[in-house]
Amino acid sequence: MAPLNDSLASIIDVIETKPLLGVSQTKPISQPNCFNLSQGTLRAKDSSPILFDVPKNLTFTPFSSHSISTDAPLPIRLRVQANAHKGGFLGFTKDSPSDLLTNSLGRFENREFLSIFRFKMWWSTAWIGKSGSDLQAETQWVMLKIPEIDSYVAIIPIIEGSFRAALNPGEKGNVLITAESGSTQVKESSFNSIAYIHICDSPYNLMKESFSALRVHMNTFKLLEEKKLPNIVDKFGWCTWDACYLTVDPATIWTGVKEFEEGGVCPKFVIIDDGWQSISFDGDEPGKDVENLVLGGEQMTARLHSFKECTKFRNYKGGSFLASDASHFNPLKPKMIIFKATERIQAIIEKQKLIREFGEHELPELDAKIKKFSEELNAMFDEVDEKEESLGSDDVSGSGMKAFTRDLRSRFKGLEDIYVWHALCGAWNGVRPETLTHLETKIVPFEISPGLDASMTDLAVDRIVEAGIGLVHPSKAHEFYDSMHSYLTSVGVTGAKIDVFQTLESVAEEHGGRVELAKAYYDGLTKSMVKNFNGTEILASMQQCNEFFFLATKQISIGRVGDDFWWQDPHGDPQGVYWLQGLHIIHCSYNSFWMGQMIQPDWDMFQSDHVCAEYHAASRAISGGPIYLSDHLGKASHNFDLIKKLAYFDGTVPRCLHYALPTRDSLFKNPLFDKESMLKIFNFNKLGGVIGAFNCQGSGWSPKEHRFKGYKECYQTVSGTVHVSDIEWDQNPEAAGSQMSYAGDYLVYKMQSEEILFMNSKSDPIQITLEPSSFDLFSFVPVTELGSSGVRFAPLGLINMFNCVGTIQDMEVTGDNSVKVDLKGEGRFMAYSSSAPKMCYLNDKEAEFMWEEETGKLNIYVPWVEVSGGISHLSFTF
Repeated sequence: MAPLNDSLASIIDVIETKPLLGVSQTKPISQPNCFNLSQGTLRAKDSSPILFDVPKNLTFTPFSSHSISTDAPLPIRLRVQANAHKGGFLGFTKDSPSDLLTNSLGRFENREFLSIFRFKMWWSTAWIGKSGSDLQAETQWVMLKIPEIDSYVAIIPIIEGSFRAALNPGEKGNVLITAESGSTQVKESSFNSIAYIHICDSPYNLMKESFSALRVHMNTFKLLEEKKLPNIVDKFGWCTWDACYLTVDPATIWTGVKEFEEGGVCPKFVIIDDGWQSISFDGDEPGKDVENLVLGGEQMTARLHSFKECTKFRNYKGGSFLASDASHFNPLKPKMIIFKATERIQAIIEKQKLIREFGEHELPELDAKIKKFSEELNAMFDEVDEKEESLGSDDVSGSGMKAFTRDLRSRFKGLEDIYVWHALCGAWNGVRPETLTHLETKIVPFEISPGLDASMTDLAVDRIVEAGIGLVHPSKAHEFYDSMHSYLTSVGVTGAKIDVFQTLESVAEEHGGRVELAKAYYDGLTKSMVKNFNGTEILASMQQCNEFFFLATKQISIGRVGDDFWWQDPHGDPQGVYWLQGLHIIHCSYNSFWMGQMIQPDWDMFQSDHVCAEYHAASRAISGGPIYLSDHLGKASHNFDLIKKLAYFDGTVPRCLHYALPTRDSLFKNPLFDKESMLKIFNFNKLGGVIGAFNCQGSGWSPKEHRFKGYKECYQTVSGTVHVSDIEWDQNPEAAGSQMSYAGDYLVYKMQSEEILFMNSKSDPIQITLEPSSFDLFSFVPVTELGSSGVRFAPLGLINMFNCVGTIQDMEVTGDNSVKVDLKGEGRFMAYSSSAPKMCYLNDKEAEFMWEEETGKLNIYVPWVEVSGGISHLSFTF
C-alpha cells in the first residue's frame, strides 16, 4: 500500500496547487438542509432542538447558499458537495460597529458535550459538560451528543473578514460567541458566517466533514491529506531543550548524539532548541550576544540581532571534534550548570517574596547567597570556554554552524536532519530595531486579548508584556523569513521548530488587526518554507489557536498537539512528577481530534529515564508521529532498553498509519479527575489496529483557579473494558474495504502480560484494571485461514517493540499451506499458529523456531540485517 498521503500527492501538486479554472463556484446537490432555525429554536433533522432561545439577531444560512471560490482538489470538493446539506453558517448583526462583539447563539442544557479551549495563549485542551454555561473561555469548538437521533453536532467559531471568533460561557446555559479584530481601527457590526455548524452520525466523520467544508469555504488552509509530511515523521530524534536548556553548544550536541550512538540507536534528527541564536537585550551593545543564559525565562525579553548563530557556535573550528570526538567535554556539566542556575533563581525569588511582604529593606544574607551562586555559575562557564579555546585544528575548512553541521554528519552517518528553533517573530521578543534595519522593525506593546482573561498565568506572556515585541513590518515578512531560512540552509540546517505563534494576536493594532497581520506573516513563512525547507520541514509549536489552523497550514503539515513535557511541577507539587504526565497525554489525545485534520500530530519529546518514561513511550509508540527524546547528557540519563522498544537501530520507528484518537467511549468522559474513567486511544498498522489504555487520573483544570492542579483523591486505580469495536476501522486511510467489513476473529495481544486471546465483534469485552500512571497496549490482528490446510495464522511482529504489529511490513499467503511475513527490526517474532509449521525459513535459510501447543504461540529470533536496511523475510510451511 502507498504511504499515507502519497496516493493523493501523486495526482496533484500539493506544494503549488493553483485555482482550478471553471470551478469558482461549487454547487452542492440540492437536498433539504439538516438544520432549521424557527421561532427561536435551532433544530436538527426537523426534530431535535440543538439551541433554545436563539436571539432574533442570529441568522442561519445553509452551506449551499454561499458562493465559493476554492483551489481544493476535486476529491475534497466532491466530498464536501455530498455533505453540504449537513451544515451551515451562523451570523449575527449588532446596532453599532466595534472591534470586539459578543452575541448569544442560544442556550443548551442537559446535552453532553466535548470541547477544546485555550488554557494559555499558545495551548489548548479538552473540557466536557452538559450546558452552555459549562464551557470555558476561548473555546475553539464544541461537539454536542444528540442521542435521540444517533448524531453529533459541531459548532465551530471561524474567521470572517478581519475578525476571528471563539466561544465563551454565558448565563443560564447560553453559548456566547465573541468576534474580535485585535485592532480598535477595524470595526464591524454584521457577520454572515462567523461560525459553522455541522451534523453527522459519527464523531470522527463529523470532524472530517466539518473541516473539509471549512477548507473549501475559507480557502485559507489545507487539509493534512493534501500535504506531504516532513522527513522526521517516522524517525527517532533528540531535542536539546530539557537536556541543556539555553546552555546548548556544539559540545553538548556532539556528546549527546555520541551517547545515543554508543547505546545502539543513533538519532536520525536533532533539534537544536533555544540557545543557538544571536540575541541581546535592549540597551546592550548592538551586535554583541548576551552570554551565560541558562534557564527558560531568562531569554524571554531578548531580541534577535543577527540571523547568524551566536558566539559559542561561531567559535566552532572545523574538524576539531572530528579529531577529539569532543572527549574534553564533561557530559555532566550542563546539568551542574542548570542546578546552580536554579539555586540562584530560587534565592532571587525568595528575596523578591520577602520584599513584597515586608517592603524594601536590606537582606545581606540573601544578597551574599545570590552573589556566591552567580560567581560559581560564571566560573563554570569560564571553565567550559577555556577548554573550548584550547581545542586547535589544522583543518582549514571553516568554522561556525556550517562547519559544525558538516562535521556532525560526517561523524554520525545516520544523522539526516538538523532542525533549529526560532520564534515566529525571530526571538521571544522579536528583532532589535537598531539591527537588521532593512526589516523596518518597531517595538510594539503587547496587548493581551480580553478573551484570555480567564486563562492560566504564564511566565512567557508576562515577560513578553514586560518588553513588547520587536515586530518586523508585515510587508517585510517574506524577506524576514527568507533571509533567516536561506542562511540556515546554507549552513547545513534542514528545518525549523517554530515556537510562540500566537504573539501576533497581541501586536496587531496598527496592522489591520490580528487576522490581517497573521495572513501577512503566514504568507511570508509559507513562501520561505517552500523555497528553503522543501515545503515540509517546519514543526509548529505554541500554535494551538484556531487562527493558526485556519491561516497558517497551507504548507505546514506537522505540529505539537500538547503543551510542553514537564518532568516535574514548576509550581512545586511533588506529585506533579506523576500527574503532569497523564495530563500531557490527555492534551495530545483530544487535540488530535481536530488538529489532525490539518497537521500530523506531534506528541512532543520526553526523557527516557523519567519515572513515567514507559508510560510516555507507550503513548508515543502508537501516536503516529515522530518519536524524540530530550534526555540529559551522561550515560545514566538514558534507558536504552526502553529506547530500543521504540526505535530501530537505524533510527527509524515502526510508525502507525494514522494519528491516535480517543475511542468513542472516551469522548464525553473525564479521564483526569472523575475517579473512574481511563483514557483509551486507537490507531492502525498495516495489519490490524492497536488500542492504548492509560490511567491519567489525578489532575485537571480548575475553572475557579484558572489553572491545572493535582487532585490527589483521584490518583487511584481505575477499571474498564477493551473491545475490537473500540477501533473505528473506517478511519484507517489505507484500509481495504475487505478489512473494514471483516467479521472474523482477531488475535489480541496484551503487551504487559504477553497474553494472547481471540475476539470478534460479538465477543465479550476484555476487563482491565490499571494502577495510577500505568498503561497497557492491545494489538489486534485479523486471523487468516490458510486454504485447504485449515491452519489459522496471525502474526504479531517483534514483541520486544511497543508497537509490535507495526514492525510487519507485509504478509502474503502463498498456496494452501504457506505464508510469508516481511518485517523490520531485531528481536523476538511472535505469531499465533493453530498448528506447528513443518518448515520455517528466515532470509532463505532454514531456521529454528519454538511452538507452544497449549497456546499456539510461534516464536523465532530475528537478527538485524544491515544490508537490507533491517528487513527480514520469514516463511512458514504447514
